[in-house]
Amino acid sequence: MVLGHESSGTVIEVGSAVKSLKKGDRVAMEPGVPCRRCDRCKEGFYNLCFDMAFAATPPFDGTLAKYYILPEDFCYKLPDHVSLEEGALLEPLAVAVHITRQSNIKHGDSVVVFGAGPVGILCAAVAKSLGASKIVAVDIQPNRLEFIKNFAGTSTYLSQKISAQDNAANIIRENDLGSGADVVIDASGAEPSIQAAIHVLRMGGSYVQGGMGGDEITFPILAACTKEITIRGSFRYKQGDYKTALELVRTGTVNVKEVISRTVKFEDALQAFEDIRDGKGIKVLIAGPQ
Repeated sequence: MVLGHESSGTVIEVGSAVKSLKKGDRVAMEPGVPCRRCDRCKEGFYNLCFDMAFAATPPFDGTLAKYYILPEDFCYKLPDHVSLEEGALLEPLAVAVHITRQSNIKHGDSVVVFGAGPVGILCAAVAKSLGASKIVAVDIQPNRLEFIKNFAGTSTYLSQKISAQDNAANIIRENDLGSGADVVIDASGAEPSIQAAIHVLRMGGSYVQGGMGGDEITFPILAACTKEITIRGSFRYKQGDYKTALELVRTGTVNVKEVISRTVKFEDALQAFEDIRDGKGIKVLIAGPQ
């Protein structure tokens, strides 16, 4: 199966009914095409469509190829000052936009983001654009915490091998969060992070699960209930999220270029995957085949 779903490219041919694009246009590619007919699609939540055809999700091949066919309305024309590399980063940025919107974050809120990978980093950037007063990033890799602090976070916390309650207490104390954070986003999917996240929330806080890990975990349900927190899942992106991501990049509100560690040749794709697996760099891009 062909991999890849975070992509941009140059239009080489258009169908007879296409009106908004022409040959030579540079576009960001939204890699999932829904049925457009079911109730969820009609509501704008096409990310929940049962008949979604999503790139690199069996049985559908991905975008890491020389040619790829995509409907006109899932191609977003890039402004002249936005590069193809930035266009490829619209996909994870749209994921971050959707996660952050799920939290209903308000101006002045304190936010804790668990997981300082690309999506967690971009969640912090989106939260910053929405006026978060404090953005605390939590991870187990010091280099990623250093990056996010310089990029969008206000402070960081290196997760310790202690109880979830103790990690949460440390985060609250070290960052002067009072009774807890207003919003917590988990972009890790790791059980210890999820447990600490629930404990770090204030009463009535908002929690969004963005990271995917094991199917089942031990969950602090008593704390979730007694705090009466709002818990929401987040899956890909819905109507308007990609458009918002493009606007954040177009205006320079989020500088996704800083997230790109390097770009490798198509022939070196395997090495790129191995480097990311080993925690080398933040985001490595793979150039298309020539």
